[in-house]
Amino acid sequence: MKYRSSLITEAFCLAESLHRDQVRKSTKIPYLYHLLSVAALVGEYGGSDRQVAAALLHDAAEDQGGQATLETIQERLGADVAAYVRACSDSLVVPKRSWRARKEAYVGRIADLPDEVKLIIAADKLHNVRSLLCDYRQAGESLWRRFNGGRDGTLWYYRAAAGALEGSWRHPILEELREAVDRLMAVAGGPAPRPGA
Repeated sequence: MKYRSSLITEAFCLAESLHRDQVRKSTKIPYLYHLLSVAALVGEYGGSDRQVAAALLHDAAEDQGGQATLETIQERLGADVAAYVRACSDSLVVPKRSWRARKEAYVGRIADLPDEVKLIIAADKLHNVRSLLCDYRQAGESLWRRFNGGRDGTLWYYRAAAGALEGSWRHPILEELREAVDRLMAVAGGPAPRPGA
């Protein structure tokens, strides 16, 4: 598949400038490494240059400036990339609603999103679950203190997001995501409560 390296280079430069001081929760790991991992997964699973660019910026508007950042993305990378980033965001407003309310609303709209966005979301969730598995093996139960949803909320969220993707879309990445979520559930001590429980 051909891609425009200039688009991906521009997306990387913008992502680096927006996230350069950000680290993964309660770690010293640069947040940019997560963005690079998600972008690599999107590319490896056949995503277009616009999808890879959006993967590099999928958290930019949500975490680094809201609507103003989204407008910058549109100006520099085009309407498609900005639309993908917007669709990946659970909130663009400050202050944000509660964690649970945002995540329930986000999971509830996954089925209606374009397939191009679902690939970015699946790659994001896959990398996050892989990271959780690695971190859990090192930190054990103390890991869950890093997250607003705690253990049960975090496990619910990844299972619910994977289920919403599987229920509305067919793609090879879903098998890998489901396997990773199942491993996380097993390692973390079993299934989390269902939504509303």
